Amino acid sequence: MDTEVDGGAPPAAAMSIDVEEWFQVENLRGAISRQSWGVQESRAERTMERMLLLMEKRGVKSTCFILGWIAERSPHLVHRIAEAGHEIASHGYGHELVHTLDRASFRTDIELSKRILEDISGQPVLGYRAPSFSLTEWAVPILRDVGFEYDSSLFPITLSHSRYGKVELESDNGGRLSTYQGLVEVNLSCLTLAAHALPWAGGGYFRLIPYPVFRCGIRRILRSGRPYVFYIHPWELDAGQPRVRGLKGSERFRHYLNLEKTESRWTALLRDFEWMPIRDLIAFEGRVET
Repeated sequence: MDTEVDGGAPPAAAMSIDVEEWFQVENLRGAISRQSWGVQESRAERTMERMLLLMEKRGVKSTCFILGWIAERSPHLVHRIAEAGHEIASHGYGHELVHTLDRASFRTDIELSKRILEDISGQPVLGYRAPSFSLTEWAVPILRDVGFEYDSSLFPITLSHSRYGKVELESDNGGRLSTYQGLVEVNLSCLTLAAHALPWAGGGYFRLIPYPVFRCGIRRILRSGRPYVFYIHPWELDAGQPRVRGLKGSERFRHYLNLEKTESRWTALLRDFEWMPIRDLIAFEGRVET
């Protein structure tokens, strides 16, 4: 297990899970209507149980960004995650891209999600992650006003992405953590190669890139002195999920790529690094007190 970076400093690596159903993924939006969500097969709970057991085996604690829609229908899952010692955070309520909402609708979405999660878990919900990392600048003060202390929605890649949001941060603290209008921003990790910042935090990139190469990239990020933030979804470990027809080739590729390999890769990742929840990463970095 990697336990230190150059200079003997311990690594700061945060594990996060975006808890959503397989049918709520943006790549499937054109084939599965929101109106049909209530009749789709629910599979997140069983996969999350498997993930919780794998983390327990390795002594890993994570941050779980949970959709309010799921929490409302499976409160026992939120209880299970909280009782296992993981941080409860918000992924919004209905998995709507932030830039598709107006300010009032966004406030309603995050207020509802935060209230549901806090009522069920009995713990304050400090963190937020926008669906598909779609944060916009106007949303940040609303997050702060609603009571969030940090956001983990920004992917500072040099390549353009149609879904990712962009916020000009006030400071970068040497590439560590940043702030924006009083909100701590915990970026998703990128690997710098030449003049490019490549996405290196999980998701489809984790399933596409061979694991030894991905692991080397994480080590490089940690050795640079920057914290590392990883994310994954329960559906990515669910190779048996339904195959949806009518998808574009790019959507099919991005959603189903290497699902059968994800659990073994993630298990190796849990073993190869030391992990903490994002709230502990922030405390470790000295940006806020918890």
